[in-house]
Amino acid sequence: MAEYTVTFLPSGRKVNVKAKIPVLEAARQAGLHLNASCGGAGVCGKCRVLVEQGTVEGEGQKHLSAQDRVAGYQQACLALVHEDITVRIPESSGEKQGGLSTEIPARHRARMHIFDMEGLRQEGIFYPPVEKLCLQLPPPTAHDNRADGTRLIQALADQCQRHCSAALPVLRKLRRALRQEDFLVTATIEVPVENEGEGKILNIQPGSWCHRNFALAFDIGTTTVHGILFDLNTGKVLARASCYNPQMSYGEDVISRIVQAEKVGGLALMHRVITEAMNTCIEQMRAKAQPNDGVAMELEEINSITIAANTTMTHLVLELEPDTIRRSPYVPVANFFPSIRAKDLGLQLKEHCAAFIYPSISSYVGGDIVAGIMGSGMYRTELLTLFIDVGTNAEIVIGNREWLACAACSAGPAFEGGGITHGMRAVEGAISDFSINPETLEPMNVTEGRKPPLGICGSGLLVMVATLFEHGILNPNGTFHRIDHPRLRPGRSGWEYVVVWQHESGTQHDIVLNEVDIENFIRAKAAIFAGITTVLEEVGLRVDDLEQIILAGGFGSFIDIDSALAVGLLPNLDPDKILYVGNGSLMGAWMNGLSNHIRKDITSAVRRMTNFELSELPNFTDHYMASMFLPHTDLSLFPQAQKKRTDKPILRR
Repeated sequence: MAEYTVTFLPSGRKVNVKAKIPVLEAARQAGLHLNASCGGAGVCGKCRVLVEQGTVEGEGQKHLSAQDRVAGYQQACLALVHEDITVRIPESSGEKQGGLSTEIPARHRARMHIFDMEGLRQEGIFYPPVEKLCLQLPPPTAHDNRADGTRLIQALADQCQRHCSAALPVLRKLRRALRQEDFLVTATIEVPVENEGEGKILNIQPGSWCHRNFALAFDIGTTTVHGILFDLNTGKVLARASCYNPQMSYGEDVISRIVQAEKVGGLALMHRVITEAMNTCIEQMRAKAQPNDGVAMELEEINSITIAANTTMTHLVLELEPDTIRRSPYVPVANFFPSIRAKDLGLQLKEHCAAFIYPSISSYVGGDIVAGIMGSGMYRTELLTLFIDVGTNAEIVIGNREWLACAACSAGPAFEGGGITHGMRAVEGAISDFSINPETLEPMNVTEGRKPPLGICGSGLLVMVATLFEHGILNPNGTFHRIDHPRLRPGRSGWEYVVVWQHESGTQHDIVLNEVDIENFIRAKAAIFAGITTVLEEVGLRVDDLEQIILAGGFGSFIDIDSALAVGLLPNLDPDKILYVGNGSLMGAWMNGLSNHIRKDITSAVRRMTNFELSELPNFTDHYMASMFLPHTDLSLFPQAQKKRTDKPILRR
């Protein structure tokens, strides 16, 4: 079969592909990301590209606007290569800067929950699951000719009260290691949970190396991958790294990833691309790390890695078949995972490095949420707390130190910019804040990186809807007041508000918010509020019984509380009782790497957590329908929002 060269701009990267291959697949083979929210099914229209030289075949303009067609855009998933071509990936379709930070915005830091490492020390639970022990062993004599392995194991028991066993890789190193420094050695030990049972000797080094003990923690998200490298002796973070999850090229939601994994060779592919991304992050962190003694870090000195991820991502990292996660009765391969060798995951770490995987609750409440409730301390508080991580799926946990209940509700991709006409992730050029002049209805837009506007991200969408609603421009049912104003006009998807005129934007078109976008937003916020009220109802409580709310995740860190209360996304609680935890999943993974005690707490917390499948609860549908208004059909639930709202827009000319 004929092969053709596809050149991608602005990167200049080239790839040779077979005839009739979609441009999207060519981009994947070139290692370039295109926004393919639908996984290449051809229905989202997000993977827009410009073919600058040559032509393509297929229905590449099927789901594009008239403006995009005239400008010459093609959908990369439907445009087929049949000759050498040069393709430009526009900013709105490709991977842009930003959107990777785990930092909580400055305006929210007063309500930020801080990981209290000193508290771990004061409680006496700051002891890592992997430790280094320095031993001076007596050398063999005619009267003491014990085997080297027996000598080591006995010394660990006598000198350190550690009862351990040694695996074959350690035994292969042992003879040389003992004799290199006159029987002064450092043993790396995986400590059993709460010192119950036998430990494992992971590594043996000649000499004293207790001061060089490092570990990794990773949060594997559907969109982003975050990692930290830290010192196990001090708990100090030495380096951080982040990247987009390269699986996004095969679909932006977990269902698309599962479908891809079901194809021939798909599971191995999904596993490979995520572990390659992790390996890149590991090497970046190792190169950046500056240990206290100033000596460069070697891979051999990284002794553990803790991974927290949602259930699907966990399966793909472990290369477990995820098929049954998406099919009733929604059964994962496993919820709990043994300690394994990081090398067996395809990670470029030494064979002695231990990998700890956070357990999950169900198919849609994963280890990232378990890590979040550990990192936030929710599982230890006496306050009745709502923990919520908002994304394509909103995971909800309600409870305190006595009990925990959880559920996952499908909010859809609106809060991550999906399903919105001009939606995008929170990267440079995304409108993330918004206000309006009540006299003229003219907007003020704030973008990430202060760049020309390219689209609307989730936090911007929330503030936009809340602001338009509070000023009476939006009705409670999500439709616009039909007023005479140049920014309000009929469009392809109902009436729309022009957020940015074309000449003011960084795109080739006006940026608008239309009634279909608002309907998608209302569906998302309704699913979340209905999930909260349903779980509370199942345990015999009401929303006004809540004493604290903890917001987690990338979008959760940017939620404007006033806006969330105005539209009915969150229960009407005193804003001072709403906290931000940032990337709770990464925080929980970090804590797990520092405290063996927390490993036991994790098992206890998971086993006392009750999971509710909302689709099986009839009252969820009732609560969902009641929430399909701004802020809700029961206005008594949101008294403050009602006071702030203007019934009709005030427009002075």
